[in-house]
Amino acid sequence: MELKQLRAKSAEELQTHLLDLHKERFSLRMQKATGQLAKTHDIRRVRREIARVNMLLGQKK
Repeated sequence: MELKQLRAKSAEELQTHLLDLHKERFSLRMQKATGQLAKTHDIRRVRREIARVNMLLGQKK
């Protein structure tokens, strides 16, 4: 998701999005551990999006 789209969300929406991202990251880590992950770049994408959401939550407080 782009930064402009994330900035338009409220703090509660960002919290729920962050929870979804953590679940996705866990799923990707498990797929990597079992050798089922084909797109390894997804781990990096999710990790960076988590950082973006955390940054925006810090700014909104």
